[in-house]
Amino acid sequence: MLKTKLLVIALGAAFALPVMAEDAPVTKHKEEVHAAAEAASPITFNVGLVTDYIYRGLTQTTHKPAVQGGLDYAHSSGLYAGAWASNVSWIKDSGAIASGDSTIELDTYFGFKNTIVADLSYDIGYVRYNYLGGYTPAAGFNNADTAEVYGAAIYKFVTLKYSYSLLDGFLTVPGTKGTNYIDLSASYPVADTGVTIGAHYGKQTFVGTTLSGGNALSYDDYKLSASKDFSGYVVGLAYTSTNATAAWTYNGEQWGKGVVALSATHSF
Repeated sequence: MLKTKLLVIALGAAFALPVMAEDAPVTKHKEEVHAAAEAASPITFNVGLVTDYIYRGLTQTTHKPAVQGGLDYAHSSGLYAGAWASNVSWIKDSGAIASGDSTIELDTYFGFKNTIVADLSYDIGYVRYNYLGGYTPAAGFNNADTAEVYGAAIYKFVTLKYSYSLLDGFLTVPGTKGTNYIDLSASYPVADTGVTIGAHYGKQTFVGTTLSGGNALSYDDYKLSASKDFSGYVVGLAYTSTNATAAWTYNGEQWGKGVVALSATHSF
C-alpha cells in the first residue's frame, strides 16, 4: 500500500467538475477513463476537490463543492475493478427523501478493456451506484441505488460509449429500467505540454417512466474542457451545459444550467 500524503488545491470560486485526462494513470470513473496496468503497481489511487460535482450534465451537489476519491486495480490482461466516492446532496434537495438522509455516493465497478488493432480498443463493464445512509424515499420516488452495464469503442482520442440501466429508480425516478445514455467524447493530449483538450456530447434517454410527461426528463448535455498536468496534479477548466427542461429544476435551482468550472485532481 502506498502511503503518499496528498495535497489537492482547487483554484478559483467558479463551479467545477472532474476533467478528462486521457493519459492519466488511474481510473476516473465518472469521466470513463480506465487505467492500463503499470509494471510498478496494479493498484492506483485518486483524489480530487471540485466546487460542483456534475454527472451527465446535472449537478449532484446543487452547485456546491465536493471531495472525491477512489482506488483502482488494473491487470495486464485488461481486467480492472475499482471503487469511487463523493459527497452528494441531490437526493434530499430533490425532495426524494421522506426521512433520514444520504450524503455519500459510492460507486463500485469492474470491466475489461483491450486493444483490437492499433489505435482501436474496447471497454465493457458493470457499475453499481450506492447512496449511503439510512433514508426512506418520499412518496412517488424510488431508492436512488441503481446499476448499469456499459460498452465503449475507443479510437485514438475519441470514445463512443453506451450505458444501460438495469434497475428501476434511475435518479430516483420510478419505472426507469432500460434508461440509457450515449456518450461521445474526445480527449486530445497536446504533445510535450501536459495539456489535454476535451469535448463531449451526451444523450440521456429516460424510458418506461411512470411520471406524467416522462419524456421531458430526457435531455442532451455538452462539455468543453482543458486541463494541465503539473507532475501528477491535474488542474482543469471546463464549461458544461444541457437542454434539460424544468423537470430538473428544484427549489429554484436548475440542475442542468451552463457552468464554467475549475477542478484539481491528483493520482498516486
